[in-house]
Amino acid sequence: MPIKTYTRILATIGPSSADEETISKLLDAGVDGFRFNFSHGTHEEHKKRYQIVRQLAEKKGLFTTIVADLQGPKLRVGVFAKDHIILKEGQDFILDMKNQLGDEYRVTLPHKEIFAAIKPGDDLLLNDGNIVLTVKSCNTSSAVTEVKVGGELSSHKGVNLPNIKLPISAITEKDKDDLNFALDLGVDWVCLSFVQSADDVREAKKLIGDKALIISKLEKPSAIAELEDIIKLSDGIMVARGDLGVECPLQTVPVLQKKIVHACRKYARPVIVATQMLESMIEKPTPTRAEVSDVATAVYDRADVVMLSAETAAGKYPVEAVKMMNKIITEVEADPLFHQYIKNLQPVSCCMGEADSITYAASEISKVLPNVKAVITYTSSGRTTFLVSRERPDIPIIAVTPNIKVARWLGLVWGARRFINESTFQSFDRFEDVAKSVALESQIAQKGDHIIITGGFPLGVKGRTNMLHTVYID
Repeated sequence: MPIKTYTRILATIGPSSADEETISKLLDAGVDGFRFNFSHGTHEEHKKRYQIVRQLAEKKGLFTTIVADLQGPKLRVGVFAKDHIILKEGQDFILDMKNQLGDEYRVTLPHKEIFAAIKPGDDLLLNDGNIVLTVKSCNTSSAVTEVKVGGELSSHKGVNLPNIKLPISAITEKDKDDLNFALDLGVDWVCLSFVQSADDVREAKKLIGDKALIISKLEKPSAIAELEDIIKLSDGIMVARGDLGVECPLQTVPVLQKKIVHACRKYARPVIVATQMLESMIEKPTPTRAEVSDVATAVYDRADVVMLSAETAAGKYPVEAVKMMNKIITEVEADPLFHQYIKNLQPVSCCMGEADSITYAASEISKVLPNVKAVITYTSSGRTTFLVSRERPDIPIIAVTPNIKVARWLGLVWGARRFINESTFQSFDRFEDVAKSVALESQIAQKGDHIIITGGFPLGVKGRTNMLHTVYID
């Protein structure tokens, strides 16, 4: 098995990448997981794509991760009588609940929750923040606003309310239907959109249980205010820079990205950096220099995953976009400065608990014991591998698990290679021999090297990491 990059690639499936040939090429180009965006497509289309991914992954010997991204509440204006209108700076513009076609002076906003939450002085951002309205007066069914930033506005454009917490759930009735469908299919992770608070994650956990892991998308300022609580409740985090860049001042997004990545490492949660990473490759075969630097920065920051959205879902060059992202990751991870950054990481886990201390010690031993080539994690829940990955050891992490579901979960975990082995978990006597065999089979180690083994004893007990062992391969 060739050495894979530490940083993972998540690609969105869409019309440009839904056929078997393209999905096969994307896997060969370096995709570790596919995102199914339930804002688009029918259940039948998602089912067909799901089956193709699973069949190809099995054929290629891969544990490809599948992520279902729920749409969440979509706040949009209604329909205009004309194709579009032009809003001029300084004019009044009314938003209301009337079931009438809009014009230059008013439009329907069919969301009573918005009128319940806004007050005079609040800003409403329309069309990805290109239009700014300031509330002058409002009641429970309408609002008079002043146009602060004008421009063209057409039907069904989105509405963002920065710094306003709306009294709505992150999970709509459509989401519940999509969620049940996705869980029945067997997706590995579920992305939760429109997270405003930790309570939204709690609600999702009740619906999902242990059928899949939860990724909370951070795109609302209110979620940043509860950042650590949301991270602790979630299994993973996505830095959703699209809406985050609309609702927060643009200049704060890079700072928030680094803050979120750092906090996720503290709690051993995989973190995905998403949105506009190689945006120009939707139309062009090569990215801009700035986009290349953006991807590289996320890798230097030690994000677990970098994600492609429209680049692979609707772009003209989906395979080329993945190849380019893989080239960037490979180049950064070959840079001595990247490895120096890893060595300079401050410990975040020491003395926090038994499992944290064991995995921290494994990473530290890998720095001082000669010829250590890998950390082998025996895991029945994935937790041990999450913890070892959090320490960012400068050597590969090999996760050995009896459960294919866990192997697929770990596709979004930095540095983790995965092997299925059931017999090891039935006998403690075999764990050393299996670890040696896996290390040699993966071509990561050879005779004369050391490996580090960590996991829980008794083997197979979920949520317990209490074993640390070094092995010389003779």
